[in-house]
Amino acid sequence: MKTKLLSTLAALALACTLNAAEHKHDHDHEKIKAGPSGGRLITEVEPHAEFFVNKENKVEIRFVDDDNKIVPPGSQVVTVTLGDRSAPTKLAFTQDGNKLISDKAIPSGNDHPTVVQIRAKEGAKPVNEKFNLNLEQCPTCKNKEYACTCEHGHDHAHEEKKK
Repeated sequence: MKTKLLSTLAALALACTLNAAEHKHDHDHEKIKAGPSGGRLITEVEPHAEFFVNKENKVEIRFVDDDNKIVPPGSQVVTVTLGDRSAPTKLAFTQDGNKLISDKAIPSGNDHPTVVQIRAKEGAKPVNEKFNLNLEQCPTCKNKEYACTCEHGHDHAHEEKKK
């Protein structure tokens, strides 16, 4: 009985290993797109939203059409929660010209777990975008790592589909 169980487990492990080794590129990997300011483009909402950290470490949200052209904010409600889970920082936004700007700067440090929540209007169902806010400069493209578009770090670890 023990031998049969071990044989079954070994066969199962071998099958899983072979399946992983035969990984093909017959699918699309989620590709991060950058907005017109070089920020991370959130495409799950219409119009799309660009998440950008400015020189004062405040977050700017710009809305863009399908051609990546900036459109004025409408009645969207945006909140960003980031940082340490035990004491997260929550950012609220006010309109400043053609963008929304956060009420305060992001916390010091780097690689903050970040949740961007966008509602089409007050009370509407939210769209959540989750990512790590890595503010290091990408070594390959002109963007910060949180908005990197060059896929230099793609190590074939399939992350759970976001949002």
